[in-house]
Amino acid sequence: MRHMRLDGDTLYVDEAAHTLAGKKILVLGAGKGAAPMAQALERLLGDRIDDGLVVVKYGHGLPLSRIRLMEGGHPVPDIHGMEGGQELLRLARSAGPDDVVIALFTGGASALTTVPAAGITLDELRMATTAMLACGATIHEINTIRKHLSSISGGLLAREAWPAEVITLLVSDVPGNTLDVIASGPTVPDESSYADCQEIVERYNLRDKFPSSIIERLKDGLNLCIPETPKSQDPVFLHTHTSLIATLEDALFAAADKAQALGFETQIMSPLLQGEARDKAREIVLQAQAELAILNKEKSHRPQCRLYGGETTVTLAGTGKGGRNQEMALAACLAGAGMKNIDMLFASTDGTDGPTDAAGGFADGYAIYNLDIAPEKSLTMGYESLKCNNSYNTLEKMGMLFKTGPTLTNVMDMAIVLLWPSK
Repeated sequence: MRHMRLDGDTLYVDEAAHTLAGKKILVLGAGKGAAPMAQALERLLGDRIDDGLVVVKYGHGLPLSRIRLMEGGHPVPDIHGMEGGQELLRLARSAGPDDVVIALFTGGASALTTVPAAGITLDELRMATTAMLACGATIHEINTIRKHLSSISGGLLAREAWPAEVITLLVSDVPGNTLDVIASGPTVPDESSYADCQEIVERYNLRDKFPSSIIERLKDGLNLCIPETPKSQDPVFLHTHTSLIATLEDALFAAADKAQALGFETQIMSPLLQGEARDKAREIVLQAQAELAILNKEKSHRPQCRLYGGETTVTLAGTGKGGRNQEMALAACLAGAGMKNIDMLFASTDGTDGPTDAAGGFADGYAIYNLDIAPEKSLTMGYESLKCNNSYNTLEKMGMLFKTGPTLTNVMDMAIVLLWPSK
């Protein structure tokens, strides 16, 4: 393991030494990529692990021997994820002062371990989650509110494990790799506040879309009627160690290496792609067209690969089926209709884009004309589909869906752009 090794009774995590002799070891984890992390930890520690649990999205599990596995709903939480979160809290409370808790968290854990704060029901949290996913809020903003409606996020799992030693391994699925945003930060200090929550509610007009119990809780927090989430000075973090073991940047560098090995001249354009999905897709198309024109003018014949990464947002205006990467693919097909020698892929690294079985979609200059109708009607149909967020069904008709199944990792999204200069 790149970030962890065992030498006798000493566990090294990024060269920080942790003594395991005579200590009970508990493993707690959640997220779309938690199962392979648990497998790797079992290979390293074997029967030293006394108990453990990871909660994953349906279909994202792997065989485990020492660590239990539960499945739950994502992106909208369900009862099974809540039960998994409650069991993680129970295990954390069982840790003694001389024990070691190893926490494994990846993207998706926020929804998969939803344990509502006092006075809030699961159904109310589901309503709030659906409203936030539809309004165009960023993952930072969504997780800020999640942390303040939870009994496990925002450092609260670390509080339950106190005074045990907590070693956390994180796989980042958020722009900037902000530790307290990844998985809503169950074991790290929370940098956000109830005041931040209030600003987000107002910014996206969520007051009338949230249940009254949630509005009241946020109001109570703002008025100091209930405690804030634990901050960096809280003693519960005195015995914690956090290591970031995989990021989008790792995936982009690996993709660049592969593209270069295949003969492409490659450049990573941005690891911080954010904003409305369809708008960002149009920007990428314009950049690609402009660059291809320059390459052709310079008579440069080597094929080019341009890589983008990040996480866009979608403001839902319709009731169609799709996800942010599929929306980008459809928007790119429309923006680049008729373009030559440019191929694109927009995909989620976890293999699931939105509530669909697709990871994303392909785009080129002729895909929109694969709808088997008159060309002018194809464009009209495409724009209508984009308007009602129905990218999945339209890409399916075009033959441009990209399906991988669960990849068991999660480091945000990637856009791959291939440019083929004219010979």
